[in-house]
Amino acid sequence: MGIENYMLPCFTKQLWGFDCPGCGLQRAIIFLIQGQFGAAFKMYPAIYPMFLLFGFLIMDKLFSIKYANKITNVLIIGTVGCILTNYILKFI
Repeated sequence: MGIENYMLPCFTKQLWGFDCPGCGLQRAIIFLIQGQFGAAFKMYPAIYPMFLLFGFLIMDKLFSIKYANKITNVLIIGTVGCILTNYILKFI
């Protein structure tokens, strides 16, 4: 039994029949764990900006980083922009 058997279903897709902005994130993380970086990007392109954001937030908690608020805001805007762009492109 692999980790794929424990993935959460997308309730948006079950209820309304279309993907949510987070669809593909779990599978992309599994691809990253397996070392399939290209497949992870194809599954959910926002995975890398998201990990960059979370990594920076962890580093900011451990060390004092100058301009941390501005960098965090830029990373958040970039991550959300990537998520929304990917979501819009799914429907085209």
